[in-house]
Amino acid sequence: MDPLTVSTVITAPREQVFDYLQDIANHSEFTDHYIVDWHLTRIDSVGRGAGARFRVKAPGNRFSWGDATFVEVERPHRIVEAGRTGKNNRIRTIGTYELAQGASGTTRVHFTLETAPATISDRLLESLGARRWLKRKNARSMRRLRAILEDGEQRGARVTVAAG
Repeated sequence: MDPLTVSTVITAPREQVFDYLQDIANHSEFTDHYIVDWHLTRIDSVGRGAGARFRVKAPGNRFSWGDATFVEVERPHRIVEAGRTGKNNRIRTIGTYELAQGASGTTRVHFTLETAPATISDRLLESLGARRWLKRKNARSMRRLRAILEDGEQRGARVTVAAG
């Protein structure tokens, strides 16, 4: 699938936004409308190597489990997460958060998601609406991220290590 990008402007310093995003346990707070059942893959949830396993609530999705691990963490401007999802975890995913300093203490956050379907059937499912659905859900995630960091919106329960 071609990369899809969503963005938002947050009235907070770039370092504060980066500190929040580099802790993968925080991601459940702003994606909980479509990604649920989060479990950390290691005790330390911050920085390179931090990862999580989760379930995506997509319509008609029979193989809903996925995972993501931070593979690049470049303070204070870039975080890259690599993962897999779909049947037998055969769809590779790359998510990139890019943070740019804006005017008067604001931060522009761009999130780009790329997927690499392994089979023709996976590509067909993506072309039948998965891209539009993901774009809507990720745009809402950016709005929720902004609300959490700017307004102190209510956050959910903190994610823990599986079986922990």
